[in-house]
Amino acid sequence: MGSGAIRRRLAPVLAVLTASGLLTVATPGDAHAAAPCPGRKVRTLSFSTGSVVVHKRGGYVCAATLARKPGTARTMSVSVRARGGRPVVDEGRYKYHAGPVTVHAGRRCVWVKGRVGGGSVSSGWILC
Repeated sequence: MGSGAIRRRLAPVLAVLTASGLLTVATPGDAHAAAPCPGRKVRTLSFSTGSVVVHKRGGYVCAATLARKPGTARTMSVSVRARGGRPVVDEGRYKYHAGPVTVHAGRRCVWVKGRVGGGSVSSGWILC
């Protein structure tokens, strides 16, 4: 088989691979839109530069901070603290979200905090 025949047979395969690769690169926002935590969403705490989504499953509480304008790396953080326990924190420079972080709260109240750039939110004791 000559090199021309090989190229003709590989052309459709390469076209499909290229198209699927472009679709993967072109939709990073969709991956961001997926729920970062398992369980049911129980709260959304919005603030000027983002929001913190809080999910609950069994005795566990999970939270993640989402940037309002994703794509630019900036300082973000999220923390969840069950009453009587220490906070679980994720802090760093991220493009899309900080977290998720999970604590076992049982039936205890939790305190959730989130920050994106200069904006932040603090819940006070919730889910009591």
